Amino acid sequence: MNVLVVGGGGREHALVWKLSKSPMVDKIYCAPGNGGIANEAVCVSIDILDFAGLIDFAKRNNVELTIVGPEVPLTQGIVDAFEKEGLAIFGPSKMAAELEGSKAFAKDFMKKYNIPTAEYSAFANSHEAKEYVRKLGAPCVVKADGLAAGKGVIVAITEEEAIQAIDEIMEDKRFGDAGRQVVIEEFLQGEEVSLLALTDGNTVVPMLPAQDHKRIYDNDQGPNTGGMGAYAPAPICDASMLKWVQENILQPTVAGMKREGRPFKGVLYAGLMITNKGPKVLEFNVRFGDPETQPILFLLESDLVQVCNSVINETLSQIDLKWHQGHAVCVVIASGGYPNDYEKGKPIIIGEMPDSTKVFHAGTMVNNGQLVTSGGRVLGVTSRGETLDQAIKNAYKSIEKIYFPDMHFRRDIGAKALG
Repeated sequence: MNVLVVGGGGREHALVWKLSKSPMVDKIYCAPGNGGIANEAVCVSIDILDFAGLIDFAKRNNVELTIVGPEVPLTQGIVDAFEKEGLAIFGPSKMAAELEGSKAFAKDFMKKYNIPTAEYSAFANSHEAKEYVRKLGAPCVVKADGLAAGKGVIVAITEEEAIQAIDEIMEDKRFGDAGRQVVIEEFLQGEEVSLLALTDGNTVVPMLPAQDHKRIYDNDQGPNTGGMGAYAPAPICDASMLKWVQENILQPTVAGMKREGRPFKGVLYAGLMITNKGPKVLEFNVRFGDPETQPILFLLESDLVQVCNSVINETLSQIDLKWHQGHAVCVVIASGGYPNDYEKGKPIIIGEMPDSTKVFHAGTMVNNGQLVTSGGRVLGVTSRGETLDQAIKNAYKSIEKIYFPDMHFRRDIGAKALG
């Protein structure tokens, strides 16, 4: 069969790589892809929001399965558009994707269905938002309601920082239309876990728990990014906690979405905070996470095509996910200056990698035969090991074989779990 992956980042490279291992796959296309994906799939220059163009391409090239990586096309209805044309596509509908598309919707949904989350209030008026901050006190969390590429969440340690964040989001339009409304939440303390689960709208199958590293610098310092690295499985989320989350968060969410007339099919990603009162939902995403997907798929033994088809055909209950033993770690190498301004076009050198490591490309392109940087997050160096410590050592040893000017990466990915 022919498969199409929509997107062009590290997550999409991991999806392409995993699909290439399936005996069911004849040809993989990726729109638009990147410099690394081009070695494993046919890259197609179609914008991820050009639904008509993508549908036309899928029909002309006998694409039997499309997998959507990024959140924006999902929230804008790519699944509905493909299904209307009778094309098989993996991901939630536009109505179901509102779980990620609007933080206010997600919080109201969680409140309605008693899904544990932080206390909150949503505002379309900046003056009212500031009044609430003064009443709530600090620290607190200020979130742009809409999609902001993982950067629309500001942890404010003081009231002044919270008020400044409201101004940046609502008045200065730092995140554009995503900031028409803000959600202000109580600050939760604990350790974060990313739990990605497959669901066909009825059955829910959790994948390995992972831990992302959002801040740009070591020891969780500096501004939020799209993610500077991840590892799986995360030991803080053991079997008993996983069972609790499935019964109290994942299953009620899928059942609630069905009751709301928004049946959810695809990947439901619960961003959790493990507090001293148990796990609470920080946010929901409606797709494979980036960079969590890289270590998770590196450990997945099951055929991804079979898994995706079982979700689409609502036969997920018949699938038993199989995993490789051990651990995997992804360390993101970013452009100097990211998540703020950075230069593109820097030449990249990648040496030969051991079998335990795969370099997933995110912000790369080929220019006159030379691989160069084209984004903020450039590469995701992903390594396996029998132990987490070994996986971490393998990843950092592999990074020594990579160079581009001003490259930046955290040196403590996974260290928290070892501690």
